[in-house]
Amino acid sequence: MLTKQYHLSDIVSITTGRLVSTRHMEGVYDILNYMTGDNLFTHQIPRASRECAPVLLGQHPQLKEIDESECTTENWQEWLDGLVKKYGEWLPVSPVGEGQHLKINPISELEAMVNDPNKVIVVQVGGERPNTQCTATATHPGAATPCSG
Repeated sequence: MLTKQYHLSDIVSITTGRLVSTRHMEGVYDILNYMTGDNLFTHQIPRASRECAPVLLGQHPQLKEIDESECTTENWQEWLDGLVKKYGEWLPVSPVGEGQHLKINPISELEAMVNDPNKVIVVQVGGERPNTQCTATATHPGAATPCSG
């Protein structure tokens, strides 16, 4: 199985919802894009995190015991250091399996999220409008409604 090593801070940022990645949002985008095989836009990060968190916990069940309520804006670095000592600094991560990530065109998804396609302004570069056709390839419980409108 294909794996890539990720810093525990990237993994924990996804599994707990606490942004403790030492690479900040770059770490979040990196791990989620790797796991999903997608090139996510900002508004797609929450959905991709919900899809990837259970997969990460399945790959590393020991991380299920982490109590993120102990992490605050004041102590996050010490909290993370304790986790690194306990679980290790780097862990292997595999991409999600077939049907575990719903690929949706980012423009179509944003239009569905705001419930008004007229509120989404698409900038044309080089005279071409980006493809806004829905590219949903799987169904996933709790995912945004693809191709609505």
